[in-house]
Amino acid sequence: MVSMTRLRPALAAAFAALIALAAAPTLAQLAKGAKAPLFSAPGAVAGKPVRVDLAAALKRGPVVLYFFPAAFTPGCNLEAETFARAIPQFQAAKATVIGMTAGNTDQLAAFSAQKCAGAFAVGAASAKIVGDYDVAMPSGKGWSGRTTYVIARDGRIAAVLTDLAPAQHVARSLAAVRALD
Repeated sequence: MVSMTRLRPALAAAFAALIALAAAPTLAQLAKGAKAPLFSAPGAVAGKPVRVDLAAALKRGPVVLYFFPAAFTPGCNLEAETFARAIPQFQAAKATVIGMTAGNTDQLAAFSAQKCAGAFAVGAASAKIVGDYDVAMPSGKGWSGRTTYVIARDGRIAAVLTDLAPAQHVARSLAAVRALD
C-alpha cells in the first residue's frame, strides 16, 4: 500500500501538469489574410437573447471576435470588463466587438449584463465554430481558448492574438483595428 506521504508529491505533480495543460495557449490556425468563417449563433447583450451573426456585423465595419474559456472565471471577467470599458474606442474606430465561448454557455445572459456591462454581444460557440476558428482549449473540457481575431470589413483576418493574458487582448485588438485604415 502506498503511504499518503509518498502519494502527495505525485498528486501535486499531476495537479500541476493538469493546470499547465489547461493554461496552455491554443494555437490559432487561421492566418492573417485568411477568410473568416461566417457563423450565426445564440447569444446575449445586456442579459437579453440575441443572434450573433458575423456577416451582419461585418456589414457595419471590422469585427473583433474574441474567444474566451468560460463566463464568470477570473481571466474572462477581467477581459470582458476591459473590453466593455474600451467599447467607446472601438466604436470610434467603427469596430464591433463580439465575445464567444464554448464554456458554460448557460450563463451568457447574466455574464453579458454583469461583466460585459451590456456593451457588446457574447455568443455560444458551437463545436463547429470552435473547430472552424481552431480555438479549442487543450484541457479536453470542450471549452474555447483565449484567442482574438481582428477581422477586416472584407471578412479577412487582419490580426490574430493568442495567449492567456486577458488585459493584453483588448489593447492589442484596438491597435490592430486602428491599423486597418
